[in-house]
Amino acid sequence: MATAATMVSSAGGLLAMLNENHPALKLHALSNLNTFVDYFWPEISTSVPIIESLYEDEEFDQRQLAALLVSKVFYYLGELNDSLSYALGAGPLFDVSEDSDYVRTLLAKAIDEYAGLKTRAAEANDESAVVDPRLEAIVERMLDKCIADAKYHQAIGMAIECRRLDKLEEAVVRSDNVHATINYCIDVSHSFVNRREYRREILRLLVKVYQQLPSPDYLSICQRLMFLDEPEGVASILERLLRSENLDDALLAFQISFDLVENEYQAFLLKVRDLLPSAKKSQPSEPTQSESAQPDSVQSRDVVISEDVQMADGTQADGNATVSDPHEAVYAERLTKARGILSGETFIQLTLQFLYSHNKSDLLILKTIKQSVEMRNSVCHSATIYANAIMHAGTTVDTFLRENLDWLSRATNWAKFSATAGLGVIHRGHLQQGRSLMAPYLPQGGAGSGGSPYSEGGALYALGLIHANHGEGIKQFLRDSLHNTNVEVIQHGACLGLGLAAIGTADDDIFDEIKNVLYTDSAVAGEAAGISMGLLMVGTASEKAAEMLAYAHETQHEKIIRGLALGIALTVYGREEEADTLIEQMTRDQDPILRYGGMYALALAYRGTANNKAIRKLLHFAVSDVSDDVRRTAVLALGFVLYSDPEQTPRIVSLLSESYNPHVRYGAALAVGISCAGTGLSEAISLLMPLTSDVVDFVRQGALIAMAMVMVQISEASDSRVGAFRRQLEKIILDKHEDTMSKMGAILASGILDAGGRNVTIKLLSKTKHDKITAVVGLAVFSQFWYWYPLIYFISLAFSPTAFIGLNYDLKVPKFDFVSQAKPSLFEYPKPTTVPTTTSSVKLPTAVLSTSVRAKARASKKEAEKANAEKAEPSSGKGKTSDKDGESMQIEIATEKKAEPEPSFETLTNPARVVPAQEKFIKFLEDGRYVPVKSAPSGFVLLKDLSPSEPEVLALTDALSSTAPNATASTTGQQGPASAMAVDEEPAPPQSFEYTS
Repeated sequence: MATAATMVSSAGGLLAMLNENHPALKLHALSNLNTFVDYFWPEISTSVPIIESLYEDEEFDQRQLAALLVSKVFYYLGELNDSLSYALGAGPLFDVSEDSDYVRTLLAKAIDEYAGLKTRAAEANDESAVVDPRLEAIVERMLDKCIADAKYHQAIGMAIECRRLDKLEEAVVRSDNVHATINYCIDVSHSFVNRREYRREILRLLVKVYQQLPSPDYLSICQRLMFLDEPEGVASILERLLRSENLDDALLAFQISFDLVENEYQAFLLKVRDLLPSAKKSQPSEPTQSESAQPDSVQSRDVVISEDVQMADGTQADGNATVSDPHEAVYAERLTKARGILSGETFIQLTLQFLYSHNKSDLLILKTIKQSVEMRNSVCHSATIYANAIMHAGTTVDTFLRENLDWLSRATNWAKFSATAGLGVIHRGHLQQGRSLMAPYLPQGGAGSGGSPYSEGGALYALGLIHANHGEGIKQFLRDSLHNTNVEVIQHGACLGLGLAAIGTADDDIFDEIKNVLYTDSAVAGEAAGISMGLLMVGTASEKAAEMLAYAHETQHEKIIRGLALGIALTVYGREEEADTLIEQMTRDQDPILRYGGMYALALAYRGTANNKAIRKLLHFAVSDVSDDVRRTAVLALGFVLYSDPEQTPRIVSLLSESYNPHVRYGAALAVGISCAGTGLSEAISLLMPLTSDVVDFVRQGALIAMAMVMVQISEASDSRVGAFRRQLEKIILDKHEDTMSKMGAILASGILDAGGRNVTIKLLSKTKHDKITAVVGLAVFSQFWYWYPLIYFISLAFSPTAFIGLNYDLKVPKFDFVSQAKPSLFEYPKPTTVPTTTSSVKLPTAVLSTSVRAKARASKKEAEKANAEKAEPSSGKGKTSDKDGESMQIEIATEKKAEPEPSFETLTNPARVVPAQEKFIKFLEDGRYVPVKSAPSGFVLLKDLSPSEPEVLALTDALSSTAPNATASTTGQQGPASAMAVDEEPAPPQSFEYTS
């Protein structure tokens, strides 16, 4: 072609030929011009009308060649729309496989055009929208070429964008590794498909493809069916697996059930549980020996599924009369286990045992806080109670409260409400004894029960927290309590408790009872009623939201409007574009409180989607609204929209974190805290660091809480700033002149850093990338603590245990070793604080010197002091050890380190604490007795026993769990007071006095 180009120096001659009459000459001219168009397009462009007329001439048989030539000229002129329309006219002459810039550019243009047309047609629900068949043909040729060339990922991307589900199916089915391709498809649909309806269509298609495979991946299918809200499909798969004669299938059914429970979607799980058919009564069921073999699992069952247990027992009773059918007997036994898992009860019980036996909370931190907080400061007094509840969430260890009863009794009114409710967080998941634990505080029936209404209301709220998301056994009691009282404080507690227990169940009777409370127009009860209605209807996008909105316009009470605003936002949880009309209505409202609710509605409707439209809207309100509350919430809401992509959040809110408006800075801090919770993300910490020393007190408070959320379960070895942050918290708490707001933030941050006995993290996504409804809702209501402190306890809903718990077929925890291929120090528990820390921070560093040094030379005291001060300055990194353990300890540690280097791995024993950052280092031993059903590095994993005949050693047996906690209580609790006694034996501090400026 280059030689031809040298021969021809101008296209003039060829262009002249186009005016000839003979078709052969025109053809010769067109084909040569087509060859040289890359060089002579400026010249050819002057004759475009002539070539166009050839294309339009119906009798000219080389019209398509003329179209191709015009298309190329327009391409060089930059007129891509015209270029594409002529390329379509070129038909098969436009070769999609040609590797040239022209073809690549036009294909991209064609695909964009086609995708745009299909999307607009789908959004307008216009089935009859006509797409140019020539355009469709080009896109199809391109898709077929990708599939033929085995470029399946490209084909999938294009098919999804162009809404060609037929081609998507073809690409998936023809790919080499169907399972991997389907997973890629799922990732793409979650990340890039903005419309919920279309995403569901894709998932339905993938489920269909899965079911046609010779070996379907049931774990994945059930997750997709949960996403589509199709409990029937899940129930039929579980039944098939439970009835299978293969033991591995039963293990797989249990594993599926645990994975579904992890997503915390109560209403769905209960539907699946109820759809599982019971063992057939006509065929006789299990003989007595099996009943006796299974006593503990039946005893361990809770009120929650008592009806099911009776039913199972009933079938067994029938069966004993006649000869048993072994198949039905086995099914009945497996069914009882599966129902126990689905009701969430097995899950909760094992979690409770784990948190109980692995509790490593440090009572000395609480003791330091308690001693440094002024008695008269009720905010800090309450904050200490909140911190204790969060620190011991789910561990059932209430040592601190028992030891400080007189201190606790200083709480009055709402502080008393909060103190009682804190027991609910500590005993969260204690379904069996929940009610008996709270019995002393609960309303005793009859109007004049004599107890304080504040502690009674708090106790009802506590029951809700204990049974959060698993409230079948307690709902009726809470309804009765709500029904039998007219005291607004008790109504407040009962409404919150009911909302928590019945979260997402959309029970109309309960809704009506709460609505009656709302209509009493009491500010205190009405606020809780509004939130509770939202919790009850979470994600249902029900018509009831309109009723709530109407009442919000009628009432005069700000508290009620605020409760309703949040409640309405909760109803559209996860509804994405379906919620747009309601969001539009709320964000245009004249009442700033409803606009504020609109921000939450945006946050929750588009939770975790990183949807551009939602982000754009929120950023717009963050800088333009006249109300500070709305601006603060708009920025905070970004955290919810972006939690599936936490790396983005610091980048998006970095400018807002430097805003002149303190409310916006506070919102930016919490947005980062929510979306980067538990990640320890370096950018997030860098963004929050300057905010922790902001000039405005509430910004410091928000930054401290957010920093604790980001750093939860991050060890000092993996980020040295964690140690610095702990010391900063201690300094703020001990500083007498620090203002109350930031002191409260520091106290709460101390609780969140060591949450759940240092064994939980804050997680908004489950391992299967499904959003954990309870966790997201919990954080949304928690962020309301700005107005109402008791809502701080909702953060406990977002806690998920960081544990690997392996289970055998009997759902017991056998001894089983696996390896973490990382240095133990990277993921170990923080070292317990020792007494000198508390004294050293108040007094001069000399107090830390060991007695031997002091006895040796009193004269050299000053020199030692100097040396100590000099040493402290350069080695700020090591400051923690020198601070904590005193000099004598430091020397010992140094000698130990010389003796042996730190191993590069550690062996963990089931059940073990595995923090999120550690998951990638977990490896299972090749030659072990147990093999996991799915290779998950944490969570509940069922283990296949390779030598079932040998006796098993169990780790978390019931007998052990009743003693182990006492052991931990003695290590954490009793050692705390004993060592704390040493502090108390020092000379008494001066008497307290009133300070007046």
